[in-house]
Amino acid sequence: MTTPPTTLAAPSEAALPRRRTSRTSAVVGWVMPSATVLLMAYFSVATSNFLTFDNLAAVLTQNAAVFIVAAAAAMLLMAGYADLSVGSMMALAGVSAGLAFTEHGVVAGLVVGLLVGLVVGTLNGVLIGVFEMSPIVVTLGGLAAWRALAQYLAPDSVFGFPDAVGDFAIGRFLGLTWIAWIAIVVCVVAVAVMALLPLGRHIQAIGVNARAAFLVGIRVKGTVLALYAVVGLAVGLAALLQIARLDSAPSGTLGVGFEVTVLTAVLLGGIPFTGGRGSMWRVLVGVWLIAVLKNGLTLLNYGPEVAGMVTGAVLVVAAALEAVAVAARRRG
Repeated sequence: MTTPPTTLAAPSEAALPRRRTSRTSAVVGWVMPSATVLLMAYFSVATSNFLTFDNLAAVLTQNAAVFIVAAAAAMLLMAGYADLSVGSMMALAGVSAGLAFTEHGVVAGLVVGLLVGLVVGTLNGVLIGVFEMSPIVVTLGGLAAWRALAQYLAPDSVFGFPDAVGDFAIGRFLGLTWIAWIAIVVCVVAVAVMALLPLGRHIQAIGVNARAAFLVGIRVKGTVLALYAVVGLAVGLAALLQIARLDSAPSGTLGVGFEVTVLTAVLLGGIPFTGGRGSMWRVLVGVWLIAVLKNGLTLLNYGPEVAGMVTGAVLVVAAALEAVAVAARRRG
């Protein structure tokens, strides 16, 4: 990209690209939320333990890390970029934080966990956003490299954290764990950013047409770099919550398959790989749908392999619905 002309005016909201909607695509947009309600109704009838406050609060706590990272990953995908390394990043951030917890205390562990996620995310942003390398190649490389580095740092599970870490993991406020409350705050902030701030429009404009966004004054490279850094920071926070909940940091299993869960939730939220549009609240509903599905199947005594197959089937259905919505928009 060349340097923007100095005569360009500040970005105009009217100048940013808009996508057409249709009645069909609007209907498709409500399929997944409706399916979530129906699924919850089914599980509440099929098992008496599902629709209880304790169970739903536990589901929120268990999936707090997914909510946090999915919110950041949704912004990134709306801009037309993806990060396939978040699971391995979680392992590296979690192991690094765990080692710092055991050797230097709580504050050091918190700082290290967040810093490792931020540094790795920023590195991705520099390679992809600034040097315009392929996001698939860079993050697939990270998927292998960061897991290997985590296992090099700690071949075995890291444990023996300070008591304050465990106390935090089980601490509650108004019936919900502090872990759940952190996820709620992050999600509220993400929804507000996309709905209320110009940044939300700028992110989607980059996904629609990065060159056009650049020409109306949006700092495309800087925005992409910042989005990858935010994803890294979110992964660092999620890693801290996960190891606090588990009271250990297993380098071999922490975050395994996490990128698939996050990507599934984001795609269920109606954000295409090409970016340019999407709804944060629908992404969060997508996370909840996957969480409810796994929890309900567990209560019905189905193994994790069944939940995996069903989740895969749900993703295929989501892709089919997306194809229907795209065809409807093209018809106008």
